[in-house]
Amino acid sequence: MAKVLITGGAGFIGSHVLDRLLEAGREVRVLDSLEPQVHAEGAGYRNEGAEYVEGSVMDAATIDRALDGVDEVVHLAAQVGVGQSTYEMSRYVGENCVGTALLLERMAEARDRIRTLVSASSMSIYGEGQYECEACGNGDASVARSLADLEERRWEVRCTACGGDVRPLPTSERKRLEPDSIYAITKRDQEELSLVFGRSYGVRTVALRFFNVYGPRQSLSNPYTGVAAIFSSRLLAGNRPLVFEDGLQSRDFIHVSDIVQAVERSLDTDGVSDVALNVGTGAQTTVLGVAKVLAEQLGVEIEPEVVSRFRHGDVRHCYADISRIRELLDYEPKVSFRDGMSELVGWIKEDSPPSADRVAQATDELERRGLVV
Repeated sequence: MAKVLITGGAGFIGSHVLDRLLEAGREVRVLDSLEPQVHAEGAGYRNEGAEYVEGSVMDAATIDRALDGVDEVVHLAAQVGVGQSTYEMSRYVGENCVGTALLLERMAEARDRIRTLVSASSMSIYGEGQYECEACGNGDASVARSLADLEERRWEVRCTACGGDVRPLPTSERKRLEPDSIYAITKRDQEELSLVFGRSYGVRTVALRFFNVYGPRQSLSNPYTGVAAIFSSRLLAGNRPLVFEDGLQSRDFIHVSDIVQAVERSLDTDGVSDVALNVGTGAQTTVLGVAKVLAEQLGVEIEPEVVSRFRHGDVRHCYADISRIRELLDYEPKVSFRDGMSELVGWIKEDSPPSADRVAQATDELERRGLVV
């Protein structure tokens, strides 16, 4: 059985991937820097069945130790956070782009042994999702929101060709990439670096465009993590979740176990290579809907605070067309939104240590820099 390296393997997604690969009989090594913002206690999630190398993808010697004897690589390590990336640009570009490039350079030295790379990309690289213009009839409409629209609190995007109303469609991998944040640009670069590396060195490479991932082990102390964890932190602290715009912006929320399914299938399906695939559910859920379901399942009567403001880097609607990953990897999401949120809430109540609510502090930082309209 192949030996796998998981970068970021002590984190939220990585630890779940690790557990599954060990359960399947693989030998696994983890490389993780144990970033304090993500790992509040500094330890991360560990499985005694794995070998751990603590360090950064920014250090060549550490990477070489982690790659020793490895046949397959799952690259999950990254700085995560749309808002924070707008004012910590060098850190995000350094660790996400330069760090990935350094990892790939060291993998190239072991190309005769390493045969597979699965690299984590993100739905954020699309910018806005895919739309159809109801006036033009264009099924791949270019859309935008002007500053004037946002100042007037007109939240929906409009067709740039005719100014008409549009409706969101499932976003396919064929859509033009239009990243709206520094974080999104770095994820696009990670994806493209990985795919070009795979073509150049004959390493089978799959880039997985994760949509909005949630589930147990998600960091509740990191104010730049997913919206489900952010809202949970607020609710547990007795604070109202802060909902930007009108709360009707929508995303595709996918349970971490379905991400694990996609990673494992990518490792196991030999005929699939040099491809980027959406990993989502194909279902559209509003941000306001997330806040209400979490409050209900946590058993708290706290209404979200709809702030009617816009954060630079946010998009209006984006949910996945998963027809391609279904075809190529026989992937099918198994966890419904409500069931998944119920599991998340159960973990929060039973297993998650209490953490400080840092959301207001993070929002103040954005406001101070003029990044909230």
